[in-house]
Amino acid sequence: MDKPPTPQARESASADALHGVLKLANKLMAPFSTYLEHRHKISLNEFRLLMLIGRFPHSASHELVELTGVNPMSVSRAVAALQKHGRIMVDRDETNRRRKTLSLTAEGERLYKAMRPQTDSVADYLVSALKPAEIANFNAMLGKLIDTLEARDENGVSLFLERTKPPEE
Repeated sequence: MDKPPTPQARESASADALHGVLKLANKLMAPFSTYLEHRHKISLNEFRLLMLIGRFPHSASHELVELTGVNPMSVSRAVAALQKHGRIMVDRDETNRRRKTLSLTAEGERLYKAMRPQTDSVADYLVSALKPAEIANFNAMLGKLIDTLEARDENGVSLFLERTKPPEE
């Protein structure tokens, strides 16, 4: 029978997982910064939002916050920049006048179509060494990790931020 992992082994495994995820995120940004950022004069958050609005037209900013995990202020700045550069339109929702929806302009659509093959290549390459069942397991694990980070208590407070808060000095 296997012995349970020691606290140090558990800490090491957790630290290894965190560093692996951070490294993966950094590596995934290389094609963006190498090929897209300067060529299309677009920031990372603008790129993320443009690609999501292309996939999910008529989304609202708060929905993009949920989809990306990017904080609301950064999403707001990216929306303003995309709008300023004529890449998206912001329209009032006819059924809910308080809701504003985002959609691509002709320029935004052109840019989306220009960048989409690159993002598809990155996604395909990322999982190219995995079998379909491994991709499904990977997606399930990502979902579980994201759910853990997004969990809230009965008052709507982030459990992640509460449980990782540094001790008061």
